[in-house]
Parts: sequence; structure tokens; C-alpha cells
Amino acid sequence: MTATANRDANRDLRNRLEEIHSRYARLRSDLDALQRRLTSLRITVASPDGLVRATVGPRGELIDLRLTRRATHHMDNEYVSRTIVTTVHSAAAKARRQVQSLMADYLPADSGTLRYLRDDDLGALLGRSDEIVQDVAGRHA
Repeated sequence: MTATANRDANRDLRNRLEEIHSRYARLRSDLDALQRRLTSLRITVASPDGLVRATVGPRGELIDLRLTRRATHHMDNEYVSRTIVTTVHSAAAKARRQVQSLMADYLPADSGTLRYLRDDDLGALLGRSDEIVQDVAGRHA
């Protein structure tokens, strides 16, 4: 019974390693194309009233901002300012989702990188490293 359980566990482990290696090999071979896609990513969002058009890059950085002529004449400055901020935030959120989608093709769904992109949880990037450090420290204690 133990030999069968070990074979099953080894097979599961081997399958998981093959999956990880396959993803890594694909990521490595597609890295240049992925980098170009990420670098050239541009997201444009218009405000619901059409007064503002904001274009952001892959990290949500503002690249272009267009205001209609009526936004600058006879409009309340506070309203225009809030509309700009809301539109830029909307474009940045859309850019984050697009980056997540591109990266999801290459990384496991539970990876720290995707959790960081999805949740802005910096700890997700460090989680695996923390586990390794704690494991090593435990062995040397």
C-alpha cells in the first residue's frame, strides 16, 4: 500500500513539475514578445459625459489627457477636476486588469506575482521567500 501511495505522490509531483517547467519554458521563449506587449500597452478611457479622455500605460501612468472644449469653458473647475481623476483611475484599473490577463497566460493562478498584481499585496511577492527563510532557519535552530 505504501509503495502505491509513494508512486502516486511521485507521479503527482512529476506532473506538477512538468507543468511548472512547461510554463517557465513558454515564458522564457515568449519573454521578448511579452515585454514588447507590456511596454506598448495603452488604455484609453472616456468619462461618461465625454468631457475627458485619459490614456495610461501598463503601470497606470498618465500618458495623454484630452479635454473637450466645453470642459474648459463654462464648467465648474471642481467638477472637471473630479472627472479627470475618476477617468484616470478608471483607465489605470483597466490597464492593471489587462496586465494581469497578459501575465496570467504565463504564471500559475496562485503565484505571488499574480496575487500582487490583483490585490496590490506586496507580501504576496515575499511569501515564498519568507517560507524558505523560515524553513532554513528552522533546520539550523
